[in-house]
Amino acid sequence: MDASAADIRTAGGPSRAVSIGIVIVAMSSFQLGAALAKQLFPLVGPQGAALLRIGLSAMILWGLTTPWRSRFNRSETRSLLVYGIALAALNSFFYLAVQRIPLGIAVAIDFIGPLAVAIGYSRRWLDGFWVILAACGIALLFPIGGSVAALDPIGVVYCLGSAAAWAVYILYGQKAGETVPSGRATAIGLGIASLLVLPFGVAEAGGMLLSWSVLPIGLLVAVLSSALPYNLEMVAMKRLPTRLFGVLMSLEPALGALFGWLILGEDLTLRQFIAIACVILASAGATLTASRVVPATDG
Repeated sequence: MDASAADIRTAGGPSRAVSIGIVIVAMSSFQLGAALAKQLFPLVGPQGAALLRIGLSAMILWGLTTPWRSRFNRSETRSLLVYGIALAALNSFFYLAVQRIPLGIAVAIDFIGPLAVAIGYSRRWLDGFWVILAACGIALLFPIGGSVAALDPIGVVYCLGSAAAWAVYILYGQKAGETVPSGRATAIGLGIASLLVLPFGVAEAGGMLLSWSVLPIGLLVAVLSSALPYNLEMVAMKRLPTRLFGVLMSLEPALGALFGWLILGEDLTLRQFIAIACVILASAGATLTASRVVPATDG
């Protein structure tokens, strides 16, 4: 089969539909894990929680995928290295932000990263419309009014750092996934991230990282927040164009607000419900209108 026929098969049909479903499951798992991780902060702090999440995930995936058997060229090594650095920054900054500001707001600010990727890859006016609609939904998630001043500015800065790392993760995660088997790429990225986060997590949590009151929750967070969603997203990235993947991530703030309400008891206002409707509509619209489009090669 020639390259053009393979591209068309990848762009539509079951492969596209399954990939979209994989992204939604991955995002739901991530947000559930984030809500559970916040409950670890009083015991190990945000950096300790980040280390448990990344480190245990790396151990699981290294055991399952045996990445040490792979050999990489210089370009693949560079992509994996940047991917791992992005994972470390994304997790660390996000947990530091969630410690200071509510989960739903943190996820909304964090979404600036994938939204920027979506805008950068837009080629048609309809793509821009879905991005604008998603942006309106995110704006509604912000507590516009007197409570805005109550947001911790350091927490917002951490969110912006996480947003930048998220954009890099999308771009280099796709590049790594194009040439390295999905599970092995995720395992290697998490291994690199673990080494980077290790000194900060140990300094903050110390021996509590090995406590039996912490490890079971940490293992659950690792599976839900990293081992499962990152591996699923890596699979989806190989089948979806970067611009569609970025717009699909517009569901993330809505899912963050939903799991914040379910797990942490953060009530949803009417404005938040409208915001959720906006981002879901934007994601569904982008998915439907892109279903017959053959994606260009991204990077």
